[in-house]
Amino acid sequence: MSPKYADSTSPRPRRAFGVGTVAALGVLIVILLSAVGVLVVLLIRLVPHNPSAPLPKADQCMVNLEEHQVAITLEQAENVSIIVAESIRRGLGPRAATIALVTAWQESGLRNLDYGDLDSIGLFQQRPSQGWGTVEQILDPWYSAGKFYEVLITIDNWDERDITEVAQAVQRSAYPDAYRQHEWKGRVWASSLRGWSSESLTCRVHQSITGSTANISSFLTRTYGSALPITINANSITLSAPNELEAWAIAQLALARIGVDGVSAVQVGNRQWVHDPWDWGLWIDTDSAAAPNPKTTVIITLNP
Repeated sequence: MSPKYADSTSPRPRRAFGVGTVAALGVLIVILLSAVGVLVVLLIRLVPHNPSAPLPKADQCMVNLEEHQVAITLEQAENVSIIVAESIRRGLGPRAATIALVTAWQESGLRNLDYGDLDSIGLFQQRPSQGWGTVEQILDPWYSAGKFYEVLITIDNWDERDITEVAQAVQRSAYPDAYRQHEWKGRVWASSLRGWSSESLTCRVHQSITGSTANISSFLTRTYGSALPITINANSITLSAPNELEAWAIAQLALARIGVDGVSAVQVGNRQWVHDPWDWGLWIDTDSAAAPNPKTTVIITLNP
């Protein structure tokens, strides 16, 4: 006799799968899992694997100064080297370089952008329509940094006033307080590349970038002028800085350009930074048996 339902409008229960159907589904699942297992084994065999090899880390340069560590990409480091170098070329102090770095950090993230708000472009997001120069000129980091410094030195007491206030006076940004968040980063990088903080810069670069003695020599000559004595060797240059402070500035400026000029080592006196293809490079003592180099002698070695 068929059971009665309390609600005659309720749907009748569905029939369960038969024993044969369940067995067939089980076999199919086993076959699929076996196929996946075979595929995984094949992939493992095809792809070389070294369990002891370290995981790759991003190529970067970093200033390590007291409690502050500020790492940036190789592209950013190259732009920083130009911004700081232009301050040296114009005879401006480290504070000018700090203000410029803080500004570029906020405006472009230290990248030479070909886009921005309205017609803003470049490291400092300068606008051709506002008289900063042509598009081609502003996209030249040397030019854009130079234009920033030209306006900077017209600001009253720029070298004594609050950094964020001065940056805003140059840029006239819609976000006048945004520069403040980058002040300490600009300070440590300017301190390193102006030579005030020796052995504060290191880089981590996995690939071997082809070096060019002509390029690094041209950069330093543009920065310091033709009076800087440079001796070019096969894969290195040697120069004599006017003082120890400038020696460290030259060495760390060159190191910041590792991603474009293929630097493999820099040396100031008997202290040398050496490249490590797996990790951050280290500052070490050179061979103590050799005759000591003057602390104003800088040797920059490049990849062949």
